[in-house]
Amino acid sequence: MSDIAYSHDGETGSAEEAGAEGMAEASRKARPVPRISIQVFCEEQDFSDAVQNAAGDRRMDKAHLSMQMGGINAALESYREGPTPNLIILESKASREQLIAQLDELAEVCDAGTKVIIVGHLNDVLLYRALVERGVSEYLVAPVTSLQIIGSISNLYSDPNSDPLGQVITFVGAKGGVGSSILSHNVAWAISEITQTDVVISDFDLPFGTAGLDFNQDPNQGIAEALFQSDRLDDVMLDRLLSKCSERLSLFASASNLDQEYDVEQEPCDIVLDVLRKNIPFSVVDMPHSWASWSKYVLMQSDEIVITATPDLANLRNTKNILEFLKTHRQSDIEPRLILNLVGMPKKPEISVADFAQIVELKPTVVIDYEAEIFGTAANNGQMLGEVSQKSKVAKQINELACMLANIKAPAEEDSSILKPILNRFGMK
Repeated sequence: MSDIAYSHDGETGSAEEAGAEGMAEASRKARPVPRISIQVFCEEQDFSDAVQNAAGDRRMDKAHLSMQMGGINAALESYREGPTPNLIILESKASREQLIAQLDELAEVCDAGTKVIIVGHLNDVLLYRALVERGVSEYLVAPVTSLQIIGSISNLYSDPNSDPLGQVITFVGAKGGVGSSILSHNVAWAISEITQTDVVISDFDLPFGTAGLDFNQDPNQGIAEALFQSDRLDDVMLDRLLSKCSERLSLFASASNLDQEYDVEQEPCDIVLDVLRKNIPFSVVDMPHSWASWSKYVLMQSDEIVITATPDLANLRNTKNILEFLKTHRQSDIEPRLILNLVGMPKKPEISVADFAQIVELKPTVVIDYEAEIFGTAANNGQMLGEVSQKSKVAKQINELACMLANIKAPAEEDSSILKPILNRFGMK
């Protein structure tokens, strides 16, 4: 029998995520963990390492987690004298009979309301049933990954009847002027059109944001008010501050007022992202090219990150530095996506796409050729690329990227052949 990870609702899944696709899906499903206290008791170093990686994940920021070695015996010693936390995670290598006996003993010193997750080394259905009868919230078979730990915790504290949390997709340029903003706006528009789902563009470039210009909007209030009055921000205030672009797309734009100073803190950013997640299925964040504590925080809290770069030396260096930072601090998250933009600009020396990808160790998701006419027309008219030329190569690339980020299958392209009516008549393709 293959290893099975048993969960409290009876579902089963593999003990280790298989490949990048499985990891990406697990990362999307894992919700932020609320402000709870968690104590973990380990027996093996591998599990201890996984817990440490989980503790550093962005979704665990609000939880207070402590860890020690010793397994269930250490937990028994600890709770005979002190209170139990909201959640206890126990690793055990004991046999079925030993584990059940130890849990019965632990139940006598546990406070009411404490949840328990067991990480065992036995793939045993009878053991799982016995644990469920004793109120154990979940049983995982070792070895487990940090994503499995985060997912198990978030599942315990998420209301299964509540609406799923929205996705935060952040675009950042490796350098100023690489087209990150225009691409983020176009992708957001494409997601709203393809999925027919509500999307908000949050323009975090408070003094110089261009989201309003790109959609022919002139908002006199928006994201700055939300950040500086974050203690009042709720769904009602959010509706008041958003500017409608279409039935499904709204702007959380900046008023671009240079008379005001914009000193942003981490906590207001956290509140804004939380309110967006709870109310909007897709939030596309347009980040300025800056590196401050608040901008790093927004990146760290994003579900997906898209880096836009052009194929020159400065972009190569910056992209590599950003990717190394994210790889260190977002080990359990989806790998960032890379867009190489303005490729093939006339008379401009550039690094080849293959060399760029090899050096940064990341294959570009999209390579966008230099097309001055379509980009210039869209910018001057306040239109999206798909509105200017729906059948252009770049518009199709934007749609493909939008589907990837929305985690949906790209719609089949309509056959425009002049032979289509005749072939349909005879039932032919």
